[in-house]
Amino acid sequence: MGFDFSTFGCMVFDDREMKRRLPEEVYASLKESIDQGSSLHPEIADTVAEAMKEWALEKGATHYTHWFQPMTNITAGKHDSFINPQRDGGVLLAFSGKELIKGEPDASSFPSGGLRNTFEARGYTTWDCTSPAFVRDGSLYIPTAFCSYTGEALDTKTPLLRSMAAINQQALRLIRLFGNTSSQRVNATVGAEQEYFLVDREMYEKRLDLKICGRTLFGARPPKGQELEDHYCGRIRLRVSDFMHQLDEELWKLGVPAKTKHNEAAPAQHELAPIFDTVNVASDHNQLTMELLRVVAKRCGLACLLHEKPFANVNGSGKHNNWSLSTDDGINLLEPGKSPYENMQFLIVLCAVISAVDRHAGLLRMSAAVPGNEHRLGGFEAPPTVISIFLGQQLTELLQRIAEGGDPVQSDGGELFKDVATLPTLKQDDSDRNRTSPFAFTGNKFEFRSVGSSASIAQANYVLNTIVAESLDWICTRLENARDFDGEVRAVIGDTIRKHERVIFNGNNYSSDWAAEARQRGLPDLDNTIDAAGALLEPDSMDVLELYGVLSRVECQSRYEIKLENYTKIIAIEANTMLEMVKRQILPAVIGYTGQCAEAHNNLIRSGIENKSLKTLLLRLSRSITDISEAALGLETMMKHTHTIGDRKNLAVYCRDRICRQMEQLRSAVDTAETMVAAESWPMPNYTDLLHRV
Repeated sequence: MGFDFSTFGCMVFDDREMKRRLPEEVYASLKESIDQGSSLHPEIADTVAEAMKEWALEKGATHYTHWFQPMTNITAGKHDSFINPQRDGGVLLAFSGKELIKGEPDASSFPSGGLRNTFEARGYTTWDCTSPAFVRDGSLYIPTAFCSYTGEALDTKTPLLRSMAAINQQALRLIRLFGNTSSQRVNATVGAEQEYFLVDREMYEKRLDLKICGRTLFGARPPKGQELEDHYCGRIRLRVSDFMHQLDEELWKLGVPAKTKHNEAAPAQHELAPIFDTVNVASDHNQLTMELLRVVAKRCGLACLLHEKPFANVNGSGKHNNWSLSTDDGINLLEPGKSPYENMQFLIVLCAVISAVDRHAGLLRMSAAVPGNEHRLGGFEAPPTVISIFLGQQLTELLQRIAEGGDPVQSDGGELFKDVATLPTLKQDDSDRNRTSPFAFTGNKFEFRSVGSSASIAQANYVLNTIVAESLDWICTRLENARDFDGEVRAVIGDTIRKHERVIFNGNNYSSDWAAEARQRGLPDLDNTIDAAGALLEPDSMDVLELYGVLSRVECQSRYEIKLENYTKIIAIEANTMLEMVKRQILPAVIGYTGQCAEAHNNLIRSGIENKSLKTLLLRLSRSITDISEAALGLETMMKHTHTIGDRKNLAVYCRDRICRQMEQLRSAVDTAETMVAAESWPMPNYTDLLHRV
């Protein structure tokens, strides 16, 4: 039996349920808040809460939770039951408007970057009515924002909602200038493609590094990786297909519009892509997707790996954050139309994005900075750490001609398959796709390809919303004060190209020539998490985030501190995991196998046979034991030294420059040993087992 698509969203308190269950005036008031971003009227909360509770009870819920997104890249929530004990021994099932709107979780146990002390525990969650509630695992999940007792945002949702208000205000100004009086709101919309790996659960459980760190800290190169390019979009294996089928059904019930599924480039790697939604809902849906990927995988005897680089020597995973701007009545502001050179509004929005990305490239790079991404970005499998924009040749030449004062020439493009009579002729698109670009225009949206697979998409999008809002603000001010509107539009385009053309690059971002050229252009290259995090403290970054009410300076500082703290903690966990694996698994295995070889060698000697190859192997194994032991001792010594470093920035730099290099040295020694030890003597599944056994 296939999925009953009439049940899509059946576990969501969506518009259909609100309209059916709420009084007309309450529904109208709530819809106004959702659609127009207006303040929620508190007097309707009790009515909404009662309807929501009755609906949730029908879906089997016994509890409710304020579902929020602390700065951990995952979600959180405490679950309270609907029951209220009565004097007669019975219970009353109740859920008030106050309970719907407000919660009070502990704010001291989540990352705060110094905003809260351990003894200052009070925090608040508040209902985000723009993202629908849903029932899952017997609880009513209420999407909420999370702030401290003193009002600072402690989550990723709050700045995202603030940025949505900023981009809406400035984009509305622009479309009004171009004569649009009917649209009432402009939303940032996002489709977040999610890459992930699947491995056999039994093998996963035998790898301490996968269980603790989400990636393999050791592993010799397998005989076959992705060299034959035979996995990408290939046949989906039956076990994986069953997992994907179950995942789709779980997501669809929760209203997540999972659309596309396929094999990715690396063996055991796959991708899921949803249909576009408003950025806030898309962010919530992506969090749900990551959670359900893990849950459904375990149910299917698999383990889902969301780390950016679970395996060395094959491609890592990211998120392709497809961002655009759309009005409430369906107009995509990044849709060129049939004649882009006539669509000056589109070109102005394009210019706003170009100038925003150039001025705030460091801030945009920061938004994709998580420790796992260091193993992926710039590795000729994902975008480089230099932020640039791909527009395609036609659009680039169009903007350049306008900047030079010329008349743009519209290209009709070519035709495809016109020489095969049995195939329909296809119109060639205006531009190719550039898979090496970190920020590529792909027809009617921009694809930010640098976001890590384990990360929340909220930060990347609130940065993007904010910096584009700033550009639109400047442009609108110019156009509002212009005597010659059409002439000023052309002037804006010309100024944008002259000032910001350096950020446009349509070539191969993986080439060494581009790296050199990018330096000559003056584009920043923040190639590690620590340097990228520092962009948060740049005056221009703080200014733009504060000006549009997205983050205060204190909130910027806190997020910088959180990134450094998270980096050092992850490096420490990985280093300690390596040491435990080496001491308790790897060294005993190598020593044991060396002993077996030594015994075999001695037996041959006693029989009067001398085998030079076996003797050479023994010498290599002995040297390997020394190399592993010395590298592990060096790492252990360094880890002890970290406890003497009090300054957070200095500690992070020490982890980056010393500990990570020592970890690489230890890995190299272990991986060399793996190639010499018999498979049955190696204490954990190897890369071939993990990548080719599902």
